[in-house]
Amino acid sequence: MTTDDLCQALLRHYSAKKYQGKDENSDVSCRKRKVLHLVSQWISLYKDWLHEDEHSKMFLKTIYRNVLDDVYEYPILEKELKEFQKILGMHRRHTVDEYSPQKKNKALFHQFSLKENWLQHRGTVTETEEIFCHVYITEHSYVSVKAKVSSTAQEILKVVAEKIQHAEEDLALVAVTFSGEKHELQPNDLAISKPLDAAGRMHVYRKDLADTLNPLAENEESQQRSMRILGMNTWDLALELMNFDWCLFNSIHEQELIYFTFSRQGNGEHTVNLSLLLQRCNEVQLWVATEILLCSQLGKRVQLVKKFIKIAAHCKAQRNLNSFFAIVMGLNTASVSRLSQTWEKIPGKFKKLFSELESLTDPSLNHKAYRDAFKKMKPPKIPFMPLLLKDVTFIHEGNKTFLDNLVNFEKLHMIADTVRTLRHCRTNQFGGEMSPKEHQELKSYVNHLYVIDSQQALFELSHRIEPRV
Repeated sequence: MTTDDLCQALLRHYSAKKYQGKDENSDVSCRKRKVLHLVSQWISLYKDWLHEDEHSKMFLKTIYRNVLDDVYEYPILEKELKEFQKILGMHRRHTVDEYSPQKKNKALFHQFSLKENWLQHRGTVTETEEIFCHVYITEHSYVSVKAKVSSTAQEILKVVAEKIQHAEEDLALVAVTFSGEKHELQPNDLAISKPLDAAGRMHVYRKDLADTLNPLAENEESQQRSMRILGMNTWDLALELMNFDWCLFNSIHEQELIYFTFSRQGNGEHTVNLSLLLQRCNEVQLWVATEILLCSQLGKRVQLVKKFIKIAAHCKAQRNLNSFFAIVMGLNTASVSRLSQTWEKIPGKFKKLFSELESLTDPSLNHKAYRDAFKKMKPPKIPFMPLLLKDVTFIHEGNKTFLDNLVNFEKLHMIADTVRTLRHCRTNQFGGEMSPKEHQELKSYVNHLYVIDSQQALFELSHRIEPRV
């Protein structure tokens, strides 16, 4: 059934005076209640997408007017009416007397129309909303910036200049199209906009636009980068990673997993929040490798590896399995794992701890170790999203949607049970707190990770700091 067909069928079912030859009031009211219950469940799950569809919006208006008309004749519907109003976000209390046949519904319909903003369109980004953007420093490295949609080029440039420790006045923010054309953004230009998305990439250049910067050079500034993270408290850093991930995870609608799985060609606008969390997982993995490989001093590099092992352990303790997996995978990246001189100097207790953490990421027996550990964790918790998507995809591709031209509801129930994991994980809210000063410093660091996204560039760095014997 299309959505329009379903809406029409529900309206016919709700408005029918007889059903299977019966016309008793109890049967009619029971049937009406069942329809309203189904619609309420539908709104709860699909509200953002129902709001986008004109047929659905008209359907909700129509069935709401019908309930207002019927509540006097069938007082038992008052409970469903209140529940319906609650879901629609309408707070006015209604009584049976208020909707007697003598009262006209014109004013009520007008009131409903005025309250049509009861659902926010999830795809619409407000000026205060924060989103990801990448500002490339070289061809293969970028600063990941979490900024407001209303941010200007100057505000973005200030963040990047601080991150790469370069004078802001010497830099320019440039939009580079796929054809190679460059357009310098003026200080008050909006840096995050649709035209920029279509343009390709944002780059930081020197003012003369001669070339990109080279933050990979071995100098005092790059060493200060390592010192900065080594001076951070590992628990608080893990806590800030969790706060960042939770913000993304909490924004994911359950249906995004369905769109991601069933529409493999994909409509990106329906999976925006899910895509951001997957992107973040990849970024954290690259960030770990980048920080270690940019550290040329062996002693400092050993400290960094120990630091990341502790952060991974804290992420597990804080039930942030998304960053936990990302950090462990970052430490296992080929360009990092080949650093034999570094790993030889890691103390035995850290090697043992890392081995225990690695065992949770073991893919054998369909990730049994991870699944058993995750099941024991109480919510709130953040799952490893790629594995959850793999489960939904496996159910979808391993079972037919139609059997003998009938819907395979068993398959849909399995998918629903898997997707419902999101709801269970978000039963409670995280409440990690730290002092305001530490919070701001760590938040700034975590929001603006510096990342090299080229495996070739990472390998070159790896061989530079520990050449092949």
